[in-house]
Amino acid sequence: MPKTALITGATAGFGRAAARRFVAAGWQVIATGRRADRLAALHAELGDALHTACFDVRDEAAMRASLNALPGRFRGIDLLVNNAGLAQGTKPAQDALLSDWKTMIDTNVTALATLTHALLPTLVARKGAIINISSVAGVYPYPGGNAYGGTKAFVSQFSLGLRSDLHGTGVRVTTIEPGMAETEFTVVRTHGDQAASDTLYANANPMTAEDIAGTIFWIATLPPHLNINRIELMPTSQSVAGFQVHREASA
Repeated sequence: MPKTALITGATAGFGRAAARRFVAAGWQVIATGRRADRLAALHAELGDALHTACFDVRDEAAMRASLNALPGRFRGIDLLVNNAGLAQGTKPAQDALLSDWKTMIDTNVTALATLTHALLPTLVARKGAIINISSVAGVYPYPGGNAYGGTKAFVSQFSLGLRSDLHGTGVRVTTIEPGMAETEFTVVRTHGDQAASDTLYANANPMTAEDIAGTIFWIATLPPHLNINRIELMPTSQSVAGFQVHREASA
């Protein structure tokens, strides 16, 4: 019987690339997302090794209903990839929309914790694994990162806490913290500004969704006695900048 992975946010970016990578390697995949048309297209591409579950991760009732409706052969989940997440807005905190902050917290924090909690009994029983997608934004602050960075810091710290609590169960927990990667991330963050996304990634040679999917797959297929606690990746073109210093005007 093949192993089964549940991957959230599988309609684009890291999640979609990871679904393809795991199915190609003989895994079964439960792919979740909000966009039914994209899930249908992914199923048409990957076949019956893929089960799709269309729901917004912020909708706990829909999430639980989808888990309860899983076909029998997909119920034995060996790997949870908490990939669904987003950034909203680029303004400094004092100008940011509270609605954007709440959307990020509900998606990146509350939904991730809710799904993880729901699947922990199965993952413990199967000595499975959890891979949470965080971000370098949770480690290195930058202007406009405010609530997004805070939510990703939660993901990284929550993962370490899970690792501690799951000690002795055989369940592995990993946080992946990517830097610049070209997906739909910036289009979503800017509420649909494709030009802003194109400008950000132009000539930067950023990481790709396939790069991160390959990292997820590598971690998931390591021998069960090995645990990667956290892994931080950046494209070679990106590095950590220095501190900001504001200087008062001379008298």
